[in-house]
Amino acid sequence: MSEGIRIKNKKAYYQYFLEDKYLAGIQLTGTEIKSIRTGKVSLAESYCSFVGTELFVINMHIAEYEMGTVYNHHPKRDRKLLLTKRELKKLAIKVKEKGYTIVPTVLFINEKGLAKLEIALAKGKQYFDKRESIKHKDFQRELDRKHK
Repeated sequence: MSEGIRIKNKKAYYQYFLEDKYLAGIQLTGTEIKSIRTGKVSLAESYCSFVGTELFVINMHIAEYEMGTVYNHHPKRDRKLLLTKRELKKLAIKVKEKGYTIVPTVLFINEKGLAKLEIALAKGKQYFDKRESIKHKDFQRELDRKHK
């Protein structure tokens, strides 16, 4: 199995305050998992949304598999997330509150070879919050340099 596949959504950490995190499975086709194993995935513009009672990840880009034929997948199709009913109900209640959204943070392949997506309940940052995050990151970088 291909180990070490861990794609992060750095934009989510910058644009949102992440509160609760959940681990979800993804419903994929054969060529999609092959592209994930080669690391050709982008979570940058993706978000999660409810369609009825089901949760879907929208705008996640999984590049077409090079060796695929006419059965290749569409790169930005909506993919169903697999969570328990209790988790879905909890998320649905929170998302109805003003300012909350669900964003994917990390895509990885677990020890069984299954693709998993870590999603987080997030609240958007204001402009001054983003500036504060940048200051904090720069300060941490300076501290790390001094300790080395």
